[in-house]
Amino acid sequence: MGLIVLYLRGVDYAHETLTLGLFGGYAAGDNRYTLLGLSAWLAVIMFVNVWAFIWPNQKIALGIVEADADAKAKAARTAMLFSRTNLLLSIPMLTGMTMTQTLFG
Repeated sequence: MGLIVLYLRGVDYAHETLTLGLFGGYAAGDNRYTLLGLSAWLAVIMFVNVWAFIWPNQKIALGIVEADADAKAKAARTAMLFSRTNLLLSIPMLTGMTMTQTLFG
């Protein structure tokens, strides 16, 4: 959804953001694209983290997918570690996304 909102703001704006301000060559005012772009890429990493690592392991740990007790324990620990990683990534992601507007208007 965030990428859709980013592209609704304008294709050039989205390209500048996703390339960290390097799309049309780096200029003096491109700092906001760099900060917002880093935050956007953190959000993409978190999205992939959920769907590639957390959710498959959660299905095993919750018994939605058949597995033995050892596999469930390992899957639960893996899901927990990746969930913690997402929590730690969410702090700089949210800070960067909110501070872009505050710092650069």
